Amino acid sequence: MSATLLIARREFFAYLRSPLGIVVVAAVLLIDGLWFYSQALTRQMLSAEVLTEFFNGASGLTMIASIPLSMRLLAEERQSGTFTLLNTSPVKNTEIVAGKFLSAFAVVTIMNALTIYMPLLILVNGKVSWGQVGVGYFGLFLLGAAATAIGLFGSALARSQVVAVILGAAMLGLMVLMWLAARVVEPPLNSFLARLSLHHENFRPFMQGILDLRGVAYYIVVTYFFLLASTKTLEARRWR
Repeated sequence: MSATLLIARREFFAYLRSPLGIVVVAAVLLIDGLWFYSQALTRQMLSAEVLTEFFNGASGLTMIASIPLSMRLLAEERQSGTFTLLNTSPVKNTEIVAGKFLSAFAVVTIMNALTIYMPLLILVNGKVSWGQVGVGYFGLFLLGAAATAIGLFGSALARSQVVAVILGAAMLGLMVLMWLAARVVEPPLNSFLARLSLHHENFRPFMQGILDLRGVAYYIVVTYFFLLASTKTLEARRWR
């Protein structure tokens, strides 16, 4: 088994042993359920509109949950004093980053997968577009990967988990709010900033069941960029 998978497995089971992963996942499922109830059962909406609102709420919770789930990945190693041991081990920085990212992303993916029963409940009183469900969840997984990579970069920069949360949340919030900046600038800069927004322009097609290849490419590039930044941060610390 490669070093990446060994690290991913160790970190994944660490989530199961600690209350962090369970608490975050349980809180997200609870809020997701309440959001779905408020949209599906208390309002007169078409099934497609219910699904759109469900994915809208689930996407926000996915981004929020990714920050506390990823805060411990590297900051905890430094905070507990085990970072030096990890840093001097014959494991490449890319393997460390990839393994830790995969563990957090697996938790985020499982968390989103557990919500599948909510769209299925629409079948009780309506019809479900399986294409919209599939594309919506695919968008959630892409968004979860990008948000987790951002949180991991915050963890790579910080010396404590508290600082990691603050940095991750600040970077995530900045990327989400790009669409607000786009509203106050002139063309063509406004279109450029709107396309940089982590959620507004890029996730909306997925909510509606539209597979936007530009959105897919955007989330892949964002994920790769922040994983690369985390790797370079580790390399810089190793040479200190």
